[in-house]
Amino acid sequence: MIVSHRHRFIFVAIPKTGTHSVRQALREHMGPEDIEQVGLFVNRRFPFPELAKVQHGHFSLQEVRPHLGEEAFGDYFKFGFVRNPFDRFVSYCAFMTRQQGAFDLDPRGTMREILFRLRPLDHVHFKPQHVLLDDGHGRLLADQVGRVEDMQGSYDAICERIGIPSQPLQRVNSSRRGTYRDYYDQELIDGVAELYRGDLEMFGYEF
Repeated sequence: MIVSHRHRFIFVAIPKTGTHSVRQALREHMGPEDIEQVGLFVNRRFPFPELAKVQHGHFSLQEVRPHLGEEAFGDYFKFGFVRNPFDRFVSYCAFMTRQQGAFDLDPRGTMREILFRLRPLDHVHFKPQHVLLDDGHGRLLADQVGRVEDMQGSYDAICERIGIPSQPLQRVNSSRRGTYRDYYDQELIDGVAELYRGDLEMFGYEF
């Protein structure tokens, strides 16, 4: 997450949505008064002890809200990026098993293991995307939601809203695979649709 007091925005870094590409671009416009928390590639911490002890920077708007105060939270432009949950789940499974290579050896078996047996619901990468952007009752707190499927166009529009120059986003921490649809059968489609129903409904995605 990045909180820019200079440009009055809050960037919500949702896992597996190109967050490091966006961070890298936004850092060029950060001032000394701006703050960021991140734990991959670089290590930066918020000046809030409760959040600083967490080993990542994927906070929800609800988590950072009390630390900023209602006036700043209400005035700052809040945004994040989302991704088709079916595509994101494939990326999650490949990422989490990359050291053992389980996904490369047996993609569907690995997806079933994670989705139906392990179900790591407390893991920040596994959580639905909307929980980082809403108020816990289905009301969106973000002012704008970009889409990975139109990453550059979404970023350009956000920069215009913030009042900073845009630039081409670079690929950071990305992988190359075929279309996500190739990894699914009906059982997996139904399982992911049930788990991420909130994302599908809030952001208008489908398989």
